[in-house]
Amino acid sequence: NRQVTYSKRRNGIIKKAKEITVLCDAKVSVVVFASSGKMHEYCSPSTSLVEILDKYHKASGKRLWDAKHENLSNEIDRIKKENDNMQIELRHLKGEDITSLHHKELMALEEALENGLAGIRAKQSEIYKIMKKNETMLEDENKHLSYMLHQKVMDMEGGGEMENGYHDQRVRDYQPRMPFAYRGSQSSQICRGD
Repeated sequence: NRQVTYSKRRNGIIKKAKEITVLCDAKVSVVVFASSGKMHEYCSPSTSLVEILDKYHKASGKRLWDAKHENLSNEIDRIKKENDNMQIELRHLKGEDITSLHHKELMALEEALENGLAGIRAKQSEIYKIMKKNETMLEDENKHLSYMLHQKVMDMEGGGEMENGYHDQRVRDYQPRMPFAYRGSQSSQICRGD
């Protein structure tokens, strides 16, 4: 039976690969495909199939990957190096691992930190101005609402129909607490006798 023979031979090959790995400290990888397409593999614990294929590629000079895959691999390596450099730079900005830096590198690091602080202070100032503006708007709105409430109370008490100038006096006394925009309109109403 071919299947039984295949199974025995495959197990024998993988067993030998394990023995070579242990006895000779060799890096071994075995990949076997059955006639059904099922794959069986073994790789030394100290390495990987990709690492072995890369070594084979460099040692034999044979082209295993097409240009697209090689470019992709190079791009991955470039991104990894870039990421490593950024991690190092981040540690430097935190004040870590700076003992090996030269004078010029320390000067550049100091300049980067100062620029960062300047940007932070500018953003803080911008946020503070926005908060003050919102606070002023809220105060004006509160004054306006207080004035409107005062007017409503006076109307409910009949203050709008009082004689002897008492109503005018109360309005004048209240004006310092009114928003500027509303003082003018109220004054003009008093002058017209509305």
